[in-house]
Amino acid sequence: MFDTTSIYFEGQGGESLGQNGHSKDHRPDLKQMIVGVVLDEAGRPLCSQMWPGNTTDVTTLIPVVERLCAHFHVGEVCIVADRGMISATTIEQIKARGWRYILGVRMRSTNEAKQQVLARAGRYEEVSPKSEEAKAPSPLKVKEVWVEDRRYVVCLNEDQAAKDRYDREAIVAALNDALKHGDKKLIGNRGYRKYVKTGGERFQIDTEKIAAEARYDGKWVLTTNTELSAKQLALKYKQLWQVEAIFRTMKSQLATRPVFHKCDDTIRGHVFCSFLALLLRHELHSRLERNGCAFEWADVMQDLNRLQEVELQLQGKGYVLRTEAKGSLGKVFQACGVALPVTLRPR
Repeated sequence: MFDTTSIYFEGQGGESLGQNGHSKDHRPDLKQMIVGVVLDEAGRPLCSQMWPGNTTDVTTLIPVVERLCAHFHVGEVCIVADRGMISATTIEQIKARGWRYILGVRMRSTNEAKQQVLARAGRYEEVSPKSEEAKAPSPLKVKEVWVEDRRYVVCLNEDQAAKDRYDREAIVAALNDALKHGDKKLIGNRGYRKYVKTGGERFQIDTEKIAAEARYDGKWVLTTNTELSAKQLALKYKQLWQVEAIFRTMKSQLATRPVFHKCDDTIRGHVFCSFLALLLRHELHSRLERNGCAFEWADVMQDLNRLQEVELQLQGKGYVLRTEAKGSLGKVFQACGVALPVTLRPR
């Protein structure tokens, strides 16, 4: 599973990495770099890669997979990637190499998806994430659609559909109110502009656009050349969200930002340290799970930070005193197979 994010710099961002581009952090005023992370099926970070900040996502996928195949001697590949990673050229390159894929489809901009896949009638099947008895809080539904020899799966989350509908209705209600006070308020509001059209000298609500948007509520479309069932495909694609969680962890808990380094090599080293930290975090989490422990990561870190060694001088002799191991610490050390230091020892 592969995805990318952007990380902005406080300074110039090295000799080549720092470039202006599409900022996923909504900071187009700052130079940035693009960071990609690959996970395996178990969510374990495999590798990271960095590009200049003006690199487009669609150019990153093929080189990363080829690097993995060469480095790890991979015999069989199945790529799971978001719709931002793909173009028609990318798909052709994937097919030419004989790789399998599960790819998101741009529903609004791909004519085949918009005019044929979403328009096809068919019954949805409910997806259960663990077993037939386990019901997700927001069950996912899927249906399979074939267009000639191309296989698609339409996924529907009804809770998300209800949210999308509510959000749109709120925008339209606010839009109606704004129109009563004149057109000037609409010019700088992207949310409003989406649902208006010009009618003579004034703006009007575009009812056709509103009806068209309702078709996409709670849905996303996948395309694949695998033989997995529609249910399996939907669950595999949902695992891709683990990569998004990884990026949130990098930027917040692991404090990858701010980045003040001035050279490309030191910037790459800085990000690679974050990647190693991700790998260690995943391993610790896995070991705790295997031991039946479910701790919040923030609590684990707080308990570890409280564990201190204090140097003492007593009657001319030096000692080292370990503070009390509280909270999750006993379980954490046990899961790692590491013995806690003795409470008191000579220095």
